[in-house]
Amino acid sequence: MNNLFSNLTPVVKNLLIINIICFVGSMIFQPANRIFGVYYPDSPFFKIWQPITYMFMHDNRGLFHIFFNMFALVMFGSIIERIFGSKRFLKYYIICGLGALVLQYGVQAFEIHQITGSIRAGEFLQFDYSEEKWFTNLPISQSDFDTLASIYRTSTVGASGAIFGLLLAFAYLFPNMPLYLMFIPVPIKAKYFVGVYLLIEIYLGFTQPGSSIAHLAHVSGALFGFILIKIWGIKRGYY
Repeated sequence: MNNLFSNLTPVVKNLLIINIICFVGSMIFQPANRIFGVYYPDSPFFKIWQPITYMFMHDNRGLFHIFFNMFALVMFGSIIERIFGSKRFLKYYIICGLGALVLQYGVQAFEIHQITGSIRAGEFLQFDYSEEKWFTNLPISQSDFDTLASIYRTSTVGASGAIFGLLLAFAYLFPNMPLYLMFIPVPIKAKYFVGVYLLIEIYLGFTQPGSSIAHLAHVSGALFGFILIKIWGIKRGYY
């Protein structure tokens, strides 16, 4: 384990440190995820810095979210950084994190449009700052109101979009590398593991649209990673 951490590349090491600091900070300062997590752009809680800061924040109600993301960062990040180079790796990581929001925002905009005829809730949804609650003066169903309120009040946090970009890059560069996973009794090639994982995320994204897990953001992060790899002309098949 010591050898694993001693071999971390500079950007991966700094990303790991920043994520851990932000996680601990969010446990001490509870409003942190509301300030630095990202909201739908039309939400009154949205701030211009959030599309960057959200990828360094994690759900502070448990350890699984940050553990999985940081475990994947440590396991796959340094290998990719050595191939890409530190500057390009950091650019790749950030762009995948930003790209993760594209599909998520698209689906949210579609849901809002289905109810309001616009990608903005506008007069359909109001926020009372004095009582900190949502309300509407228009005759819409409780179900539609709950859908709109959920989109506007819920922040997204986590490095998962960027991490899925790393998983995609690893599977692209090392498609036949066997992965030994605790929950799978036999080794599985990287291309199959990541491919199946993405298919599951797509399925869950469309069958569980109200889930607290942003499944389609994961897919979008991987998609942007693939686009970047193609634009940069990175060759596949190191293994």
